[in-house]
Amino acid sequence: MVQSDKKRRSTRSSKMVSSPVVMTRMQAIMQKEMVREFLAEFMSTYVMMVFGLGSVAHMVLGGKFGSFLGVNLGFGFGVTMGVHMAGNISGAHMNAALTFTNCALGRMSWKKFPVYILGQFLGSFLAAATIYCLFYSAIIEFSGGRLTVTGPIATASIFATYLPDHSTLWRGFLDEVLVTGMLQLCLFAITDKENNPALQGTQALVIGILVVVIGVSLGMNTGYAMNPSRDLPPRFFTYIAGWGIQVFRS
Repeated sequence: MVQSDKKRRSTRSSKMVSSPVVMTRMQAIMQKEMVREFLAEFMSTYVMMVFGLGSVAHMVLGGKFGSFLGVNLGFGFGVTMGVHMAGNISGAHMNAALTFTNCALGRMSWKKFPVYILGQFLGSFLAAATIYCLFYSAIIEFSGGRLTVTGPIATASIFATYLPDHSTLWRGFLDEVLVTGMLQLCLFAITDKENNPALQGTQALVIGILVVVIGVSLGMNTGYAMNPSRDLPPRFFTYIAGWGIQVFRS
C-alpha cells in the first residue's frame, strides 16, 4: 500500500512538472515567425472561404436567399475579415498567386512560400468541409441525393468554379490571368506608401471592396477564382466527398 501510494504521488508530481514544460515548449513554438505566419494564413483563408462558399451555397441552394451580388459581397467582405485577422502577421495573402508574386519580386523569402501555401490550402479545404457539413441536408434535398458537377441539379459549383458552356478552357485561362493581374495591380496601388495608399486602418475594407468590384464587373466568365488557394482545395474536397473525378474535367 505504501509503495503504491508513493507511485501515485510520483506520477502526479511528474505530471505537474511536465505540464508547465509542455506549455513552455508550445509557447516557444507559437512564437516562431513561420509558425505564426502559417496559422495566420490558415485562419484568414478559412474565414474568407467560409463566408465566400456560404454565400455561393445560398445562391445555388437557397433560391431567394442568395444572388450573384450576394456571392460578391460574401467573398469581398470575407477577404476584409481575413485581412483584419492576419494582415499584421503574414500580410493575409489568402492567395497562392499573391504569395508567388511577392516571392518573385523579392518582397518575401522563397523559404516561406511552402509555409504560406500549406496554410492557405488547409484553411480552404477545411472551409469546404465546414460548408459541406452545414449545408449537407440542403445539398441532398436540392440534388435528390445525386452529387453532380453539371446539369440543373449540379452542386459542385458551391465549392469550386467551373466554365460556362459558352467558354473554352483557353479563354477561361486568359480570363483568369487578366483578372488576377487586375487584382495584383490594384493591391500594389492600395498598399504603395509612395503613391496614394489607402488610409491607415482602411486597407482591409478597401481590399474587400476591390474584390467586390472585380466580381461584379469581371466575374461572369469563370467565377473570378483568381486564386489557386480558393479553387483547388475545395475541388479536392468534392472529389473525396463523392462528386468524383468529374470535378477535374469540367
